[in-house]
Amino acid sequence: MPLNLNGVQTLAGIPLEQFGITSMGTLISKILPFVFGAAGIALLIYLVMGGFQMMTSRGDPKAMQGAQGKITNALLGFVIIAVAYLFVKIIGQVFGITAFSGIFI
Repeated sequence: MPLNLNGVQTLAGIPLEQFGITSMGTLISKILPFVFGAAGIALLIYLVMGGFQMMTSRGDPKAMQGAQGKITNALLGFVIIAVAYLFVKIIGQVFGITAFSGIFI
């Protein structure tokens, strides 16, 4: 069965089949772990930056509020990541997409 990724057959001149990408589902299943990993690293960085900003605010209400906003946004991002993870798992189960089953443990 030919690969149907809107005519894209190669990546930097290398056939996509060499990467194990034979369909759009396998492409998504290969990319998702990296997306979630990058989002987790960004969460950690924002939490550390917010905590550091809070420690160095020296009681300044505006600096403290900015730090709290940064931490709140990082935690909100974490919730969005968790919901996206659950959404991907549920969609994979409902529609029987087996390519999503091996993405996460």
